[in-house]
Parts: sequence; C-alpha cells; structure tokens
Amino acid sequence: MTSPYHISTLLDKMSSVDKDFRFMATNDLMAELQKDSIKLDDDSERKVVCSVLRLVEDKNGEVQNLAVKCLGPLVKKVKDGQVEVIINALCNNMFSDSESLRDISSVGLKTVILELPRTTPNASNSAFRNITQRLVDAISKPDLNQYVLLETLDILGDLIQRCGTSLASFHEALLGSLLPLLSDPKPLSVRKRAYFALCYLSVSCQQALFDAMMGHLLRALNVEKTTPTSIANTRTYIQTIGAIGRQAGQRVGPYLEQIIALIMHFIHTEGDDELKESCLQAFEALSVRCFREITPYISQIYQVCLTMLSHDPNYNYEDDVDGDEGDTSMDADDVEEENDDEYSDDDDISWKVRRASAKCLAAILGSRPEMLVEFYKIVSPALISRFKEREENVKADIFTAYRALLKCTNPKMQPQAVDGDTMETGDSPLSLLHSQTADIVKALHKQLKDKSVKTRQGCFGLLTALVTVLPRALDEHIGAIVPGVVYCLNDQTSTPNLKIDTLSFLTVMITQQTPEFLHPHIGAVIPAVVAAVDDSFYKITSEALLVLNLIVKTIRPLDRQCSFNFQPFVGKIYASTVKKLKASDIDQEVKERAITCMGQIIASLGDLLKSELASCLPIFVDRLKNEITRLTAVKAVALIARSPLKISISAILPECIPVLASFLRKNHRDLRLATLSCLDALFQAYSSSIQPAQYKAVLDELPPLISDMDLHISQLVLLLLCTIVDISPKSITQANVLPNIFTLLLSSLLQGNALTAALQFLSKLVTLKLPGLDFDNIYKMLTKQIYQPTDATSAAGFAVHRQAFRSIAKCIATICVAVPDRMLPTVNKFISDIKSTETSDSVKLLSLLALGEIGRKTDLSHVPDLQTIILSTFSSQTEEVRAAASYALGSVCAGNLQSYLPFILSEIHQNPKRQYLLLHSLKEIITCHYVSTESMAVLEPHVAGIWDVLFQHFESSEEGTRNVVAECVGKLSLVDPDTLLPKLREHLSSPSAFVRSTVVTALKYMISDQPQPIDPLLHSCIGDFLATIGDADLNVRRVALVAFNSAAHNKPSLIRDLLESLLPHLYEETKVRKELIREVEMGPFKHTVDDGLDLRKAAFECMYTLLETCLDMLNIFEFLNHVEDGLKDHYDIKMLTFLLLVRLSHLRPSALLQRIDKLIEPLRTTMQAKVKANSVKQEFEKQDELKRSAMRAIAALLTVPDSDKCPQLTDFVVFIKSNPESAQLFESIQQDAATSFTTQHSVEAMEVS
Repeated sequence: MTSPYHISTLLDKMSSVDKDFRFMATNDLMAELQKDSIKLDDDSERKVVCSVLRLVEDKNGEVQNLAVKCLGPLVKKVKDGQVEVIINALCNNMFSDSESLRDISSVGLKTVILELPRTTPNASNSAFRNITQRLVDAISKPDLNQYVLLETLDILGDLIQRCGTSLASFHEALLGSLLPLLSDPKPLSVRKRAYFALCYLSVSCQQALFDAMMGHLLRALNVEKTTPTSIANTRTYIQTIGAIGRQAGQRVGPYLEQIIALIMHFIHTEGDDELKESCLQAFEALSVRCFREITPYISQIYQVCLTMLSHDPNYNYEDDVDGDEGDTSMDADDVEEENDDEYSDDDDISWKVRRASAKCLAAILGSRPEMLVEFYKIVSPALISRFKEREENVKADIFTAYRALLKCTNPKMQPQAVDGDTMETGDSPLSLLHSQTADIVKALHKQLKDKSVKTRQGCFGLLTALVTVLPRALDEHIGAIVPGVVYCLNDQTSTPNLKIDTLSFLTVMITQQTPEFLHPHIGAVIPAVVAAVDDSFYKITSEALLVLNLIVKTIRPLDRQCSFNFQPFVGKIYASTVKKLKASDIDQEVKERAITCMGQIIASLGDLLKSELASCLPIFVDRLKNEITRLTAVKAVALIARSPLKISISAILPECIPVLASFLRKNHRDLRLATLSCLDALFQAYSSSIQPAQYKAVLDELPPLISDMDLHISQLVLLLLCTIVDISPKSITQANVLPNIFTLLLSSLLQGNALTAALQFLSKLVTLKLPGLDFDNIYKMLTKQIYQPTDATSAAGFAVHRQAFRSIAKCIATICVAVPDRMLPTVNKFISDIKSTETSDSVKLLSLLALGEIGRKTDLSHVPDLQTIILSTFSSQTEEVRAAASYALGSVCAGNLQSYLPFILSEIHQNPKRQYLLLHSLKEIITCHYVSTESMAVLEPHVAGIWDVLFQHFESSEEGTRNVVAECVGKLSLVDPDTLLPKLREHLSSPSAFVRSTVVTALKYMISDQPQPIDPLLHSCIGDFLATIGDADLNVRRVALVAFNSAAHNKPSLIRDLLESLLPHLYEETKVRKELIREVEMGPFKHTVDDGLDLRKAAFECMYTLLETCLDMLNIFEFLNHVEDGLKDHYDIKMLTFLLLVRLSHLRPSALLQRIDKLIEPLRTTMQAKVKANSVKQEFEKQDELKRSAMRAIAALLTVPDSDKCPQLTDFVVFIKSNPESAQLFESIQQDAATSFTTQHSVEAMEVS
C-alpha cells in the first residue's frame, strides 16, 4: 500500500520551481494512482486534487499535459466532493481569458467524463449533472466566445452519448439550447457540433421531446421548401435528420414519409452540390437504420442515387464512349496520354454528390438480397456504365458498391442454393450477372492499365469478387484481362499491394476458370509471374509461387488428357522455383510455398526434369530434417509419390523413410497425419525400392498410434498396415501391432472409417494364413475377452462395452467372408452357443450380432431352423440380447428375402407380444435394401405384403411402435413411391390422431439430402402432409414440425413455395399456451409440467433451419418478433433463441440493429437471474450455461455494424464488465468468437485457392 509519506513527498516535488521535478513527480503520482492498493484519506485527497489542478494551469506545456492525464485515474480514487472540486475548477477554466488554459481544461473535462465510471450512479451521475448544468448555462449566453462554444458543444456531445439517460432532467433544456444553434448566423463548425449533440440526445430523450425535435426540423424544412431563405440552413437540417436516423434508428420510422418527400424535393435543387450530398448521406443513414420502415421507398431512393451518380455537369464523357467503341486495344501510351488530358477543376465539388450516391447504393445493395433480380436489371447496368468515372475516389466507391452487390449475390450467402434443386432461370441473379459479364469486362479492361494504382486495385478486387461469385465467368474474356494483368506485374510504378492484389486475382481466376480457356494466354502470364517470384518483397514472391503452383496444374492436368504444349515453359518454371527452394535466408512463408510449388512441379513435370532431379531431391531431405519446414516437405514428398508419372525418387528413400518414421514419435498431430499419408503413398509407389529394414523402422513406431484417443490417426495407421500387408506380408509378423488393434476393437468409441479400416486390415491378414495369424488364431484373439472375461466387467454384466460387441461381430463376419470354408463351422458354433443354457449373455449377444453381420454379407438359408433359433431369444430376460436378436433376424433375412421375409411377416401377425422386436427386424430389412437401385429392385416384389403388415400398426397405442412403423413406411415408400405415397396421403384425413402422426412421421424418412425418384411426387403433395402443423392434436403438430424441419434442412426446394401458408402456423407454435401448463403433485411437492414445451422447441429448431436455407423467403421483422418472445421463455427455448441471435447477427445485421434495444432487457434478466441456494447442482450448471450462451449472443450483437451506437447495449456491456468474473468470461467468449470468424474466412479463402 502506498504510504501517506510517499504521497506527501510527491506533492512537495510537484510544487518545485524546477519544471523537471514537477514533471517527474506528476508522472510518479499517476503511476501510484493507477495501483489498486492506493488508499487516500480526506486530507490527502484534498491536497492531491489541489496540486493536480494547480499543475493544470502550469506554464510548462508538458507538465500541463501530464496533469490532465493524471485526472483520469484521480477521479476514480477520490470521493464525490473532490470530484465536484475538479469539475468546478475545469469548468471555470473553460471560460478563462487564456486560450491555452481553455484548451487544456477542455481536454481535462473530456478526460474526466470518459473516466468516471457509470457503475457508481450516485457519484458519477451527480458529477455528470454538475457538468451539464454548467455547460447548458454557458451555451445559453449570447456573447459566449465562439471557440468556447465549440469546446462546450464537444463536451456536451460526449456527455450525452455516454450517459444520456441519467441526464433526463436536462433534456428539455438541452433541446431548447441546441436547436437554435442549427441555423444562421451560427458558423458551420458550431452547427455541426450542435447536430451531433442533438443526434446523441435523440437516442435517450423521452418520446415527447423526440417528437418536438423532429417536429422543429420538419417545420423548418417545410418553411425552406415554400420560402427558401438559406441553403446552409436546409443543408444543416437534413444533416441533422440523417445523423438522428443513424443514431436513433427505429424512432425515425413514423416520420419517414415526410422526411423522404422533403429530401426528394431538396435533392433536385439546382446549384448546390453540398445539399445534394447531404440528402444522399441522409438516405444512406436511413436505409441502414430504418431498414424495415424505409422498404417502400427503396426503389425511389436508388433511382435518385443512379441519377446523382451521373451528376457531372462540368465534364463530357461522350468522347470516352466513342473511343471505347472504336478501339478496344490497350496501348499503354494511349491510356497515359488520355489520363493526362483528364479534366480537373478544384472548384468542382460535384464528385461529392457522386461519391455519396455510390455509398448510399452500397448500403442498399449489400442489405437487400430479396431485391437482387431488380438490382441486376436496373442498378447493375447503371453502375457498370459509371466505371468510367473520372475521379479516383468516386470510382473506388462505385467499385465498392458493385462488390457489395456481388457479395450479396454470393451463393454462400444465398440459402436457396443449398440443395441444388433450384434451377437457375433467366431471371435469377446469377444468370443476369452472367449476361452482364461482357459489359463488366469491357468497362474494366482498359482501366487495368490506368496510371492510378488505386483504380487498378479496385478493378482487380471487383474481378476477384466476380469470379468468386460466378466461377468460369471470365472464360470467354480472359484475352481482354491478361494484358492488364501482365502490365500490372511488370510496370515499375506498380506498388507491392497492387502486385499482391493482381496475383491474388490470378490465383482465383486460375482456380475457377476452365483450363482450356487459359492455355492460349499462358505464354504471356508465365514470364510475368516468374519475374514476380524474383521480387525482393517476400509477400509478392509468396503469392507468385502460389500462382506458379496453380499454373503447373493447369498446363498439365494429371487427371485427364490435355493437348496443350507445356514443354517450352518447364525450364523457366523450374529455374525460378529451385532458386527459392535452395535459398536459406528467405521468409518462412516463401520457403513453404517454394517447397509446395517444387513438389507440384516434380509431380506434374518430373518426367521432363530427370537430369535436374539428382540435385533437387536432396533438398527435400534437408527440408524434412528442418523443424520449421518439415510438415510442408512431408506433404510435398507425398504429392510426388502419388503422381501417376511414377517419378523416381529412389535415391532419397533410404534417408527419407527413417526421418519420416521418427516424425511418428513427435507430439504434433498434423505432422503425424501428413507423415502417415506420405508413408502410405511411398510404400504403394516405390515398394520395389524399399528394404525390409525400412518397413520395420516404420512398423516399430505404429503401435502407440493405434488408440481410440485419435481415431483419425488410427484409421491412417490401419490403412498403412493394409498397404504393408499387400507389399511385404512377412513384415507384419515382426510387428507388435495386433495387441493394440484388438484393444482398439474393444473401444466404445470405435466406428465409421476407423472401423472400416480395421475390417479391411483383418480381411487382408486372414487370407495370408501367416504363422500364428490364421483364421482360428485371429478368431480367438477377437473373442477372448468375451469367452474368457476378466473380473472387471461392466455394471450391466457384459464382458465388454456394447459397441465393442458390434465391432467384434463385424470383424468376425469379415474374416468369415474372407475364408469361406470356415464360415459354416463358425455359424454352427454361434447357433450352439445360442441354444445352450449355460452360455453367458455376453456370448449370446456376440453370437446373435455375428450371425446378423454374416447374414447381411451372405445367404444363410441353408442353415436349418436359423430363424426359429434366433426367434427363441426374443424371450430373453436381457434387453440387449432381445435387441441383438431382432437385429440378427432382420439382417439374416436381408441376405435372402424369399426364404425369411414371409416368416417374419407371419410372426408379426401371430405374436402380438413380439411385434415391437419383429418390427425392428423388418426395419433392418428395409434399411438394408433402400440404399441402392439394385437392392430396391430386390425388395420391390415384397412391398405390398410389407405395407399390409405395417398398416395394421399405424394406430398402435405405443409411441415406440408407431415410430418404428413410420420409419419402415417412410423408407419403404422410397422403393415404390408411386403406390405408397398416395396411400399415405389418403390417411392424412384419418379420424385417428395416432394414424395421422404415423403418416406425418413417415414423411421425415422420405426426405434425404440426395436426389431421390420420390422428390417430384413429394413436391406435389408435401403441402398436404405439412398442413398438419395446424392439426388439433398436440403430438401430430409436433411431428409435423419435425418433418418440416427435416425438409427445410435436407431439401428446402420442397417447401419454399409453401412457406407463405406454413409460417403463420409455425409462428403460432412458438407461443406459450397457458392451457397446456399443469401442476402435478409429487408427494408434498407440486411440479409444473408444460405440455407445449416440446412443441415450442420443435418450432424454434425449425426457425433456425429456415434461417440457413430459406432466409430470402422470411419476413425478418416478423421472425424477430418471435425470437424476442423466445428470449423470455423456458431454459431450452432461451438456448435456441441465443443461437438464433448469433446466426442473425451474421445474416441480417441491419434488421437486427433495429431491434437491439428490445433484445437487451430479456438478456439482462437472464444475466441477473440467480438460482436458489438450496437448488441441486444441475440447476447451477444450467444457469451458468445459460449465462455463457447469453454472453455469446451479446458478443454477436457487438459485431453488428453501428451496434456501438445503441446505449442500452453499451450500458449492458459495461454492466457485464463491472463484475470481474463475468468480465473475464465475456472476454474469452469474444476472443473465441473472433477466432471462429477468422477461421471461417480463412477456410473460405483456402477453398478459393
């Protein structure tokens, strides 16, 4: 803790006549004040405040500045009375005759306002009110110094912005003082500060005052409209309305009709371009912040913007147009001469009008995806025609506007393109853009040689966006683009950023365009790119190497035949790349790009570089040994090994493989993954050149990698083992991998690709009949844990985890199929184990599952009474055994429908007690056969019989039975849709709610993300199925919403046309219904049960899906109404609505911005909620997770442009940060959100490159 003596010493030095002493003492005092441990008594506070204020008036400027900085931490440490002293002194100094004192005091006052905490209302609000009172009194004085007035208005603006709601008692006085300052004869600087203060006031003032403010402005504009007196006044009033619109947003909505009419009148006023600019800026602000209310006027606004975009009364573009039509060649001298002759006039400010028009258009085009077709028909041609703009900055804004249109058109931003079923018609945005591509290229190709670097960068940015949105758009126009590309790369005046942008465009163009269209121009591009590789700036070299890599793939694609003569370019490409590959004193990024590029060169052109390989390949070994470059080098070697040209790299293998083997020990996951893939490729490509010792070196490193800790690595290891088994079977006998593999098979996590790889390995291994690894030995190793269990069994009494039973069963089936002569004895053993009364449940479970897996792969109809034996286990006391029996019976039947299906259908009819299990067997049969056309043909003759059996259970009282029946019917309908779909449709009108629910549930299983023959039929009748969202029965409505969600997610084209009629029903189900809430008595306690909760959850889940796939079909403001209601609902609903807010912040930020103030209160309630002290642990965990989710939503809201202008959100964030615990959590959430956003954009960039 700081001692009073130390403070006293500093104060003495602050009074020194030596300015250096005063400076250092003040600096030390500021350091002390910033410590949390400092505590000042009343006397010390008074002395410190007096000393600092005295130094504010110091004659030395440096001491003054430091004293002002000291005020920030000081006001946080002293009591209210001393804060008042500081404020009074600074306010008095503000009106001093000394200009320097006024300056420094105004800065000090701003510092105090900024540093006073808003979380201590008693102290802060009193101080704020004190300052406000002094400043309001000051600006009311007619004889106030103009400079003082400016500073006063500045400070008032900061005050109102920071704590406007706490100054409510001053709002009326502030309004009365500020409004007169908007008009003549006040200077422009005063008026500007006045309207900024007013726009901050408009956010926090009462509605009556807001109405008075808007009424005053509109009356003043109407007066100017009828009897014009001052253009400057008109301009100020419109600027004020625009500023209020930008700050207050939705509050301006009711006045929009009057505002639009007035601005439309004034924008056509002749002779004042600054007034036109102000009108357009107001339109821009209103278009962004009054998103919903201004929609009816958007067409009118953009039409005016297009007119103003051509507002250039002092320049004639006709000569340029004639020149463009007569000559499309691009002679650099001509362009330079033309640019030298451009018109220039310092007094011409019409460019401001055009710039404001472009910015307003950018705001509109980037936020109205529902109007894209209209934009492409009307706005796009007009913008393209204005690419000829003569002012560089205006042209850049026009390019930005067009890029906003392209971004909005990007298929990734258009959810309707998700399922690929939507055919692009002649009026679709993409088809309209494609038809205008030639005009875009024509307007830009000359400007690629413009002397303005900014213009050229804008051109490449626009072309890059075009190719990203519309791949292959430039196929027919590459000839017009390439000369400009080459010029920019070779031009001495090109800046590094321009060259990087040019190379980035080349990267996107080569990636997206058809190679055949690029081939005629490769000869012109390669020399320029090679020259860029030798550039002294590492970023240019790096981008050039990436382009060179893509060029190599283009000139000789290895996956198809190509007639292009690439041989003349091989030498240049190799020489430029090898130079960078050999260099050791270059940037890390260049090293990696050089390695990757050389790997691609050898893989694609290595057959023409045989003499060079001897000197080049050893460099790869060196790079493998370098910790910094090893990962990139591993990927490059793998690329060479996979080349179909079979490039010989045998010379480096003896040194390369041990190094690669050592990488498998490194604690670097990416390196391990790349190394395993590389070794697999090397062993497949160069098996004849690899010695047994090299296999052993690799095999010794593999056992520790086979683990359920990382199934992806385990999968790659197993695939590598499969390769080694094919090439060098004897090596496996020397490896110690099998124990780890069998341990992996017992894992509860093993599934998917890793399990498939294990099955593939065992299949290869068992056919080799190696010593100790024949069928019997492998079988024993697989079943040892089950037939000879240890004492450590699971709680359920099974020898291994349930998932392990399935994995082992699949392995047994795989080795039985691989060794057919051992299949029947194995099947008979399993049958014997099933029959035996002495076998454990574990053995029976394995036997049943293994029989099922074998039955799937081969016909077991020759095994006598197999179905009866399996059926006998349906009466087992163990649920797992019964489920396995059901699975086994269905799987065995799938192997021979003719023999077994009639038996199952008969049993379903005759044994009501076993119906549920038998229906599951039937489900397995259908599941096995609906996956391919061939298997469907096998099942089709039996469809009628299966349907008859299933239909008898449509009305089952057991929900589980109905769900199984629905799944069977849904998948069966995919086999014979023409027959079954009409039958299902008929039963939608059944009086039984159970039948209706089964039919609608079946719909979910007919919809997949892949095209199916049933899709056209579904499209014509899905409306009847989904109409049950309005059904009288609660459960039918719930399953209808689930089916709706499935359709929206997997195949949105099925439901897009129905949304207008379905959405009202969907929104209705998001509401809490009191009639569905009941109380249940549980002993002495009463528990509330909400029967509508599951229904609301289904509705909100459906809304989330619609945001992803059908966003353009939604009325986003109606959508937001229900999101707001969800924020006040049950825990589960709140979690969903938080996710919706995060999603909306990215997809519809403009609309969300208008509602932020209404969203804050329920979020605040969630953050302030507390769990009862005697609650169970789960309640505390749920509340913590709810708060974290709410913070993620808040972090997402903060990313919305202009959200910082919402005082409710700003205050809420201050409230969160006032608590150290919540502040730390919120900071980590914001960092995670930023990382996720960066990663997402990096992935999108990688997809392009």
